[in-house]
Amino acid sequence: MYLTGLATSVPPGRFTQAECWAAVQRAPQFSQLNARSHALLRKVLSGDNGIETRHLAVADLQDAFVLTSDALHARFAAHAPGLAGQAAARALDLARLTAAQIDAVIISTCTGYLCPGLTSYVSEHLGLRADVQALDLVGQGCGAALPNWRTAEALLAAGRARHVLSVCVEVCSAAFYLDNDPGVLISSCLFGDGAAAAVLSSQPAVHQRRVEWKTASSFLNPQERDTLRFEQRNGMLRNILSRRVPALVAEHADNLLAGMLRDYPLERGDVTGWLLHAGGREVLAAVQNGLGLSASDLGLSAAVLREFGNVSSPFVLFVLENALIENAPGGWWWLASYGAGFSCHGALLQVD
Repeated sequence: MYLTGLATSVPPGRFTQAECWAAVQRAPQFSQLNARSHALLRKVLSGDNGIETRHLAVADLQDAFVLTSDALHARFAAHAPGLAGQAAARALDLARLTAAQIDAVIISTCTGYLCPGLTSYVSEHLGLRADVQALDLVGQGCGAALPNWRTAEALLAAGRARHVLSVCVEVCSAAFYLDNDPGVLISSCLFGDGAAAAVLSSQPAVHQRRVEWKTASSFLNPQERDTLRFEQRNGMLRNILSRRVPALVAEHADNLLAGMLRDYPLERGDVTGWLLHAGGREVLAAVQNGLGLSASDLGLSAAVLREFGNVSSPFVLFVLENALIENAPGGWWWLASYGAGFSCHGALLQVD
């Protein structure tokens, strides 16, 4: 399987963490929080948490604090199809393919629900064929990009498709929730909105850098399901985020990488590019220490976190896009994503 087109999109509203801190103090929910929560919000939004700006699907930051189930669903329904469609259209252009050449479309999200799913809206937006294979994947959280690509790989390997459009889109501002739980508050300080789309093909493109998907693996630990998940409360999504997440990510990512390198086989020194999801500064630091990497090894992930925050499932594809734009050295690149489940996913790319 080959990557033949990759593009991202974000809503136009771009806000600094300082602006978010000023806005949350004016929000009606702020007075309902206790002093400890006020201090936590101030610390995260005013300090160095690895994030400088985030894109949110609101025209005014005060709109982000209209937190009713109807308002949040309307935000997702209004913005998720458009973000996904914009990224997908650009990915098709970069692949130099027409909509008629796409045999399957796979879309992952966890921050809202539509029925029919987002594939219906994106297919209409792009003018995909009526017989396109359309798969909507939900519930995989921040780790969804690589399971999405593995599904595309299966379709291509089975000869069911020649070109698959893979999309991850999250309107995290449609899943905001505020209460005195530290994990809930930290989540509201980390997440941004965005989408990424990739065209995955059975043959490489001749007009661009050759990026070949070689192998992938996943690890699922249901016993740790409650450390990172959404729950429903008052008709809204509420993010559960345990302090144990950074350590879990580091442990599972290290084990997954070791197994993949052993099976292929490769040495860690053979990996020239580290393209990792960054749930936040603490997660990125834990992975760096756990895998024995340097800060420069994770520079691309840190740069995406700094500019966009945690955009959830598209994040690792934002990092991959940056690596290609910056013409990062070729060789073996390792992609890693992790999220709800508790799940961890890895993939090895060979890049010329």
